[in-house]
Amino acid sequence: MAPCGRVRSPWPGPLALLLLSLSLSAAEPAAAGPGLGAAGQGGQQQVPAGGPGPGGRGPRGGGGGGSSGGWKLADEPACREDVTRVCPKHSWANNLAVLECLQDVREPDNEISSDCNHLLWNYKLNLTTDLKFESVAREVCKSTIAEDAHSQGEVVACLEKGLVKEAEESDPRIKVSDECKKAILRVAELSSDDFHLDRHLYFACRDDRERFCENTQAGEGRVYKCLFNHKFEESMSEKCRDALTTRQKLIAQDYKVSYSLAKSCKSDLKKYRCNVENLPRSREARLSYLLMCLESAVHRGRQVSSECQGEMLDYRRMLMEDFSLSPEIILSCRGEIEHHCSGLHRKGRTLHCLMKVVRGEKGNVGLNCQQALQTLIQETDPGADYRIDRALNEACESVIQTACKHIRSGDPMILSCLMEHLYTEKMVEDCEHRLLELQYFISRDWKLDPVLYRKCQGDASRLCHTHGWNETTSDLMPTGAVFSCLYRHAYRTEEQGRRLSRECRAEVQRILHQRAMDVKLDPALQDKCMIDLGKWCSEKTETGQELECLQDHLDDLVVECRDIVGNLTELESEDIQIEALLMRACEPIIQTFCHEMADNQIDSGDLMECLIQNKHQKEMNEKCAIGVTHFQLVQMKDFRFSYKFKMACKEDVLKLCPNIKKKVDVVICLSTTVRNDTLQDAREQRVSLKCRKQLRVEELEMTEDIRLEPELYEACKSDIKNNCPNVPYGNAQIIECLKENKKRLSNRCHQKVFKLQENEMMDPELDYTLMRVCKQMIKRFCAEADSKNMLQCLKQNKNNEVMDPKCKQMITKRQITQNTDYRLNPVLRKACKQDIPKFCQNILSTAKDDAELEGQVVSCLKLKYADQRLSPDCEDQIRVIIQESALDYRLDPQLQMHCSDEISRLCAEEAAAQEQTGQVEECLKVNLLKIKPEMCKKEVLNMLKESKADIFVDPVLHTACALDIKHHCAAIPPGRGRQMSCLMEALEDKRVRLQPECKKRLNDRIEMWSYAAKVAPAEGFSDLAMQVMTSPSKNYILSVITVSICVLFLIGLLCGRITKRVTRELKDR
Repeated sequence: MAPCGRVRSPWPGPLALLLLSLSLSAAEPAAAGPGLGAAGQGGQQQVPAGGPGPGGRGPRGGGGGGSSGGWKLADEPACREDVTRVCPKHSWANNLAVLECLQDVREPDNEISSDCNHLLWNYKLNLTTDLKFESVAREVCKSTIAEDAHSQGEVVACLEKGLVKEAEESDPRIKVSDECKKAILRVAELSSDDFHLDRHLYFACRDDRERFCENTQAGEGRVYKCLFNHKFEESMSEKCRDALTTRQKLIAQDYKVSYSLAKSCKSDLKKYRCNVENLPRSREARLSYLLMCLESAVHRGRQVSSECQGEMLDYRRMLMEDFSLSPEIILSCRGEIEHHCSGLHRKGRTLHCLMKVVRGEKGNVGLNCQQALQTLIQETDPGADYRIDRALNEACESVIQTACKHIRSGDPMILSCLMEHLYTEKMVEDCEHRLLELQYFISRDWKLDPVLYRKCQGDASRLCHTHGWNETTSDLMPTGAVFSCLYRHAYRTEEQGRRLSRECRAEVQRILHQRAMDVKLDPALQDKCMIDLGKWCSEKTETGQELECLQDHLDDLVVECRDIVGNLTELESEDIQIEALLMRACEPIIQTFCHEMADNQIDSGDLMECLIQNKHQKEMNEKCAIGVTHFQLVQMKDFRFSYKFKMACKEDVLKLCPNIKKKVDVVICLSTTVRNDTLQDAREQRVSLKCRKQLRVEELEMTEDIRLEPELYEACKSDIKNNCPNVPYGNAQIIECLKENKKRLSNRCHQKVFKLQENEMMDPELDYTLMRVCKQMIKRFCAEADSKNMLQCLKQNKNNEVMDPKCKQMITKRQITQNTDYRLNPVLRKACKQDIPKFCQNILSTAKDDAELEGQVVSCLKLKYADQRLSPDCEDQIRVIIQESALDYRLDPQLQMHCSDEISRLCAEEAAAQEQTGQVEECLKVNLLKIKPEMCKKEVLNMLKESKADIFVDPVLHTACALDIKHHCAAIPPGRGRQMSCLMEALEDKRVRLQPECKKRLNDRIEMWSYAAKVAPAEGFSDLAMQVMTSPSKNYILSVITVSICVLFLIGLLCGRITKRVTRELKDR
């Protein structure tokens, strides 16, 4: 059907309007009264006082809308009072003007009488019997009316379809003139109260009316509404459905075509200036404008009558159900509908299919189509009431009944509730898809979330300079940018200036929590990161993986995308509850350990810190642990991503570490500054106190997972693969594995691990494994100890009866590590800083800078201890090391290195003991003659030599002789071989009776020392002198030497006298 052409008749507009009015057909032939005189003759038959009723005489079209003397509506007793009261006096002579005036009365308190209503209905009905109508209509609209259109009803239907079709074509063949449009819409409006007056629709829907609306009383548009509600029923005839669709399209062009809507909302439209009386057919008449104008009033908290809101709800639902009622959708999305969404016309499925296309799940969509969809969503405003979206309503009904039953039906928070249950067990797949499709558009205009708009419109106007709800936004502040503006202000501190109100902040947080579930719900993120999503994250299709993927590739993203992801990550660091999926996974651990932080309205990073601290609790599940670890890894990319660290240290970073971005580098920079200030005894620390406290937290967190120390991780990746393939990350297990396999590591990894151990020994609190395993023992024994002395304290209490075996084992591991290199023992290093270069310079000079010394320096100091040549502080530390290693051979790296084969061969049973108490060392001493490797024999001899210097370094002998020392040597101070000399003298003294075990052990030691002297004689006078001084028989040897010297001196004197006498006698001769 071609659209209405330009009206070529020279007749004025009122005649065209009358012509269209004549098209209204009678619902029942019996209703038409007998004819009057011919039209145009001015003759008219009188009408009964009661007005023309069924079967009565009625007016023919004589005089029609003219002003010549004839039958006039204004003169009828049934309507005279109403006409006088309602219509202006100049219109009384024109029947059509009076009809229009009375037809426009919609206010309940200004209704016309029932008799007048009846008269008007009959008048409209009788007008259609004029035989000249068809010929005039064909003459006036001959370019529009098809030849096969015979009845007046079909002619009107043809004109209406032509008008509708023109609106749906971008370049219509024939354009409809404004006067023709007005006339067609006016005819539709005049028939809006009773469907009988729309002859085409009446005949098309007679059977459907009986089927669906049998009990619906005619009048006030009730039958129309009933039929609209059943339009998509399976049993609805296609003919009726088409006729209903045409009428709905006319309503979309002019809301007055709907009697009930125009009547219910007339006062509200006037109150909120939603229509302009002077321009009845301008844009203000469009249904979309009416809806948006009244919705704006509702969103601003204005009062709109319940009747009007009910009508608005019906028509908003109507627009969402049938895309064809929106000409913009047909014009802009025709190609997308044909390619992706054909055959899905009913119940809003076509719109949701288009939404799915826009989301990028079924191909691409044009910008115009996307804009048309966005406009339609704003017009229908389904965010205010989910029931407007029938497809969503039907898909989510079961979820609403189970998860959201506590919320009143139709409440805007239903959508929010559904979003909170997204990806949960209660959510069904179809509801999930429909919900995300709708939320995609709601997320792109902050005004489409009614709760957010109501709570934040004042803040948005004050801080973001926004316009009204239905006003066009400027290019400087598009709708998508308003929410970005709001959330930037939501997380400002009081010092930073203007902040959001409490209510608005809560809503912004709610929206952020929901958007975090799907990257497509963040317009800016999707827009700026589309290329990067395709490049790096095309395979990440699981829930929440896309954002994690972008965070993982942060350094690889284009600048604009990197900024968006960085800002979002920075926001998450302050309020991790934005990560709704993570919070859902971590709910058990939060309820158990972090509920106080979760209950705080302002997070400020406390909740994530709590989760990190409790990451290895038994209540922790795998999903939560993975999520927390991922966020920790992301934080390492930029110190701004750690909110508490950023806030505590931002001034220190700017001052001390400018141009450093990565968190690990900032931590190292600040830690180095703190350490240097401490070592140099600086009068004032350059790093502030609050920063030092938070820096400590960051340092401790980084020790938990090797991936949190990027340089170490990168250096050791291959070593981890080769040596720790099945060791899980977290709990510092990878780091511990690397330490245990240190000799197998590559040079680069070995250097990094050694540096890590050096830092841990200087600050044992950074040793995550030690702190974790010995947590309870630290509380018991070292609660008041300084963190720097924690390991020292644990070593001192290692052999306590209540010491936890696992902690004891861990302490032993750390002792072994310390004895491998003096640099890993800060206390020894400080105590022996003068002795090491003095006595062990040859070892230091030959060692490589990046190589460990394998206990050589410690062994060197042990020998000097035996020679009693160390400084007092150094001697005390070496004594402790000798005592500890005498109880456990593993603490002597040189002995373990050179004697491992001999220990396995000669002392396997002792080495296998669960707890080492010096049995292996004793075994090696006893089997000294059986030891073959010279280096091992030398180490055992060194042990013997060390034991001569102090009985405390020989635990077996000390245990055997403990009572004898107490009885016979109690007054003699330990050290420098004094107590050993005391026992040797007691052994030689026949009057002293030693314990049998002590006596036996002493005799064994004397034999060993004798053998050691033979095997390893003194290498010089100094060694000989030292051996004498450290010998248990020192006094005896010194006495013998003294006597020998005296004897030699006397012999010398005697010989001197003799030679002198002989010489004198020779001279006398």
